[in-house]
This record gives sequence, structure tokens and C-alpha cells, in this order.
Amino acid sequence: MVSYVIGLLASFLAVTVVLTLHEFSHAFVAYRCGDPTSKFYGRLTLNPLKHFDLVGLVCFTLVGFGWAKPVPIDPNNFKNYRQGLFLTAIAGVAMNLLTAAFLFYPLYLIVAVYMPNVIYIREFLTAFTYRLYAYSLSFAVFNLLPFYPLDGFRIVDALSRRRGPVYRFLRDYGRWILLGLIAESFLCDLLIRATGLYIISNFDVLGWVMQFATGIIGWPIGALWGLIPW
Repeated sequence: MVSYVIGLLASFLAVTVVLTLHEFSHAFVAYRCGDPTSKFYGRLTLNPLKHFDLVGLVCFTLVGFGWAKPVPIDPNNFKNYRQGLFLTAIAGVAMNLLTAAFLFYPLYLIVAVYMPNVIYIREFLTAFTYRLYAYSLSFAVFNLLPFYPLDGFRIVDALSRRRGPVYRFLRDYGRWILLGLIAESFLCDLLIRATGLYIISNFDVLGWVMQFATGIIGWPIGALWGLIPW
């Protein structure tokens, strides 16, 4: 029971860090590109309370997939419309990848080697460090899905001049597709826990895609740090 609570608290803290850095990056890049909207609405901050979406936070903590409150922008304020839109859209994903690439291994080393083995504290910090890495990767991949309101859709919006039926479908129904995928993933997880039949994970569409993608992205990060003699 104690380990479960520790894991839950570690998940919540890791999600808080990942979401806050992600949304702050959107706000910061939009501001640097000439749009002050995010600053006007108080989003150019590292205060996590300004970025939380309650439902998205709960989903992320319990399921591993979720979202934050979208940063408001006005692309018409950008010095260069499409460049500003693209850089703002990709900023959160880039920050999550940088977090996974350059924070995880140093933190893990500090906790594993230098942290005193105080009851529960080391367990909590180890769990937090791992989840910070895993959630940073999964949130980056999740946000690259081309469904509104995720960053992937905004990247498509920035790079494409066409506004055809596919674009309109992703814009109008993207949110419902995401909720359906998250619900299906959560149901698969519940069935696995209830029955012990891990074959059910093959039907977890979002979970399978995320594991595959994060494995590909995570491999070069691990390989890079593996070259350093500790």
C-alpha cells in the first residue's frame, strides 16, 4: 500500500513538472515570436496551477496519457506567421525531449549513488526520476499525434496550406478520437489487472503506439549516455 501511494505521488509530481515545462515553452516561444497573448493571460510562468487542466491531469496521473490547458496564442501577432506558428507548436515537444535527454541520467545517478538510503525517500525519488523520463517521452510522442488540440495538429496547420476534408475531420473530431483512445487504453489496463491476461495489451492501440514510439526515441538517448564513463 505504501509503495502504491509513493508511486502515485511520484507520478503526480513528474506529471506536474512535465506539463508545466511543456506549456511554459509554448508561451515563451510564442512571446519571443511576437505574440504577447500568453503573457496577457498569465501563462508565461512556471507556476503549474496556471497550466493545469483537471481532467487531463487526472488522466495523465492514472493512465499515463493526458493534456494541459492549451496556451492561448494569436498567430496574427507573429513576426512571421507560419514560422511562429510552427516554432510555438514544436516548442513543448522539444522541451520534453530535452528533459528526457539531459535530466534523467544525471538525476538517476545522483539518487542511485549519492542519496542516503532513508526509508521511503530514496524509493520516492527513484520513482519520480524514472517517471519524469518516461512521461517526458510519452508526452512528447502523444502531442505529435495529428489530432486537435494537440501540437501535432498545430504543426500540420503551420506546414500545410490546404484545408481539405482530412484537415477539417482532424480539427472537428480530434478531441473525441483522443478521448476514445484514452478510454480504450484505460479499459484494457483494467481488464489486464482484473484477469491477468496480458494478451489484452495487444488491443491497446494508443498504448502500443506510444510504447513503440517512445522506444525508438528513447534508444538514442540511452545510447548517448551509455558512451559516458560514469
